Amino acid sequence: MQAADIMTTNVISVSPDAEVREIASLLLEHGISAVPVVDADQKVLGIVSEGDLMRRVENDTTEHKSWWLRIFAGANPGEYIKSHGRLAREIMTPKPVTIDEAEPLHRIASLLEKHRIKRVPVVRDGKLVGIVSRSNLLRGFSVAQVEVGGGADDREIRDAILKEVDQNTGVLVDRINVIVADGKVQLWGLVENQQEKLAVQVAAENTRGVKAVENNLGFVPRGMASF
Repeated sequence: MQAADIMTTNVISVSPDAEVREIASLLLEHGISAVPVVDADQKVLGIVSEGDLMRRVENDTTEHKSWWLRIFAGANPGEYIKSHGRLAREIMTPKPVTIDEAEPLHRIASLLEKHRIKRVPVVRDGKLVGIVSRSNLLRGFSVAQVEVGGGADDREIRDAILKEVDQNTGVLVDRINVIVADGKVQLWGLVENQQEKLAVQVAAENTRGVKAVENNLGFVPRGMASF
């Protein structure tokens, strides 16, 4: 299995000039913990996580350090920018680690561990095409044992399901993930209600080449998109 088999393809991203409030709203609305920052050509410039936003919030609600603490601690221009910045380009982690679609799961796991990160953008010709999180990775490993050829057929099935869901069901495809191994499908992520959950399952079951569908979709917590 490779990154292309488990990555989230409809990636929520922001521009370098996106404001902190806008980014926070996106994280809450879509139930995600970070967003890549991309330029007009979809090239990855950085990533903004919940941690980056929390540092910004903590600065707004915490009293300034005493003058003598500042003397001993020293001033840090970089930390000042990240804690006071109001735009994505000011608070993002720049030049994040990226991978391509052919990266195998074991190497992705090693990268996340080595760099102590929770997710990694996937690029094609330098442009953002997906993102792999720890949860994507764990779900990939959970079905890797039944993978026979790991092949293009599974990837075509996955792409067909995502396309059908996106174009014809009304379900937000950026909230779901589809993993296919030897024609067996696992559905993960969040939907609004039982009807949406069933719609995604029907879309998967009607896709050519699908042998079985395991529906693990959960429901969006109340109020998650109300920010």
